[in-house]
Amino acid sequence: MATVKPLKGILYNQEKISDHADVTAPPYDVISPEEQDAYYDRHPNNVIRLILNRAEATDTPRDNIHTRSAGFYRKWVSEGILKRDEQDALYLKAITYPTKKKAVTRYGLVARVGIESFEKRIILPHEKTFSKVKSERLELLKATQCNYCPIFSLYPDDGSVLKMLEQAAGQSAPIVDFKDEKGHRHQLWRIIDPVIHSRVAGVMKDKRLFIADGHHRYETAMNFKKYLQDTDPGFSDRHPANYVLMYLCSMSDPGLVILPAHRLIKALSAADMQEALKTARTYFEIAEYPYTPDDRQQVEQTFLADLSRGASRQSIGIYVHGTPVFHLLNLKEGVMERLYGNELDASLRVLDVTVLTRLVFMKILGFDQARLDNEQLIGYASTADEALRSIDTGAYDAAFILNPTRIEQVQEVARKGLIMPRKSTYFFPKVKSGLVMNTLAE
Repeated sequence: MATVKPLKGILYNQEKISDHADVTAPPYDVISPEEQDAYYDRHPNNVIRLILNRAEATDTPRDNIHTRSAGFYRKWVSEGILKRDEQDALYLKAITYPTKKKAVTRYGLVARVGIESFEKRIILPHEKTFSKVKSERLELLKATQCNYCPIFSLYPDDGSVLKMLEQAAGQSAPIVDFKDEKGHRHQLWRIIDPVIHSRVAGVMKDKRLFIADGHHRYETAMNFKKYLQDTDPGFSDRHPANYVLMYLCSMSDPGLVILPAHRLIKALSAADMQEALKTARTYFEIAEYPYTPDDRQQVEQTFLADLSRGASRQSIGIYVHGTPVFHLLNLKEGVMERLYGNELDASLRVLDVTVLTRLVFMKILGFDQARLDNEQLIGYASTADEALRSIDTGAYDAAFILNPTRIEQVQEVARKGLIMPRKSTYFFPKVKSGLVMNTLAE
């Protein structure tokens, strides 16, 4: 039973903040150092100071990124920059953005959701997480006791929940309405009717929730709850830390898009990749796309188009720094079943990210778990253009280009209680940090 409740949300005070585009940001884990600096410069009250505070050479246990985040949060509340709603509310969030040459709108419900262990199969993950990231996020939560950004979760629905919320919002104007730096329009409605709260809770209680984005934050919320249970004698089932802030989106929402999470690898030489490609011919049919400076753009487009056409047969594109050629690997029939049939469920074997992780990275390239866990040596990009450019500039040594994981694959893996490799999905657009926040302090 999923427990979905309203909250007294903490929002930026529009009497002091005229444009939410100046103070909101994406989730912390998709922000580059350059983007972090840009958000810092954009506005002195930008949420970047809360979700991803800038490290200083003089950091100490008493003055560090987490304590400064907590300091900014308390200061902004005291100054009225952030203001907590006086009434419990559910928040209807809409984002309108262009995809495939047309505008679409994705809706989400922002609410408190009761924290459940994965074993109960009420809230289900689909990806592995990094232990180091969770420990870092836990220190932030200890210092701030506030959810700055909702966890992006999915629920099965025929549209009834959204219809109920839209009717509740009625023809009223949104309380927040702005366009971000990408031109995406964000709107937020506050729904305070307790009858609607009860109806939504009743409909949602029979649903399973699938974490789409925010696995680290959800597991950190579980760890924070346990930390309080172990250290606070007064902790009870009424404590706010029994809940976590979520953005709930219907799996049938036409505005729900999954982008690929291309892998970018450092410390991998061209010579190593040439040897790996020789070994890969045992398992893949490999096509080469050599290019010259004059025909680079045309060859690149052909390469990416062929990769997209190979989505049903598990295809992986490879581009290596200093080698003017793209490679397209098409998996031979029966390889994954022969190699991993006894240890991996069929729902995992068919995933391109599994082929890449288990067959290419671990078996062919010999990466161990420590190498796969090393965030200094592996990066991600959601667009092929970004991935390829990172190789051209030398920021990374090799890019592995993937087709996106499909929503039905996410559902199947999560439903079976299985876990995909890290960063198997990139749900787009991301849910903004700073629109609605949730205090975990009593």
